[in-house]
Amino acid sequence: LLETDAPYLLPRTLRPKPKSRRNEPAFLPEVLRVVADARGREDAIVAAQTTDNARRFFKLPEIAG
Repeated sequence: LLETDAPYLLPRTLRPKPKSRRNEPAFLPEVLRVVADARGREDAIVAAQTTDNARRFFKLPEIAG
């Protein structure tokens, strides 16, 4: 799973730096990019894996389309 659970810890790689120092769910794509880079995987693969993990963990139905 990916999250932005630390409200005052912005991703260091986030550019441009937002005026607010608050970490928000809108920054998840940057978190995803950093995780994918660290694991040597493509963003799309990590996104699919973490989405599937969240769906299974929270017992959510798969979205058609």
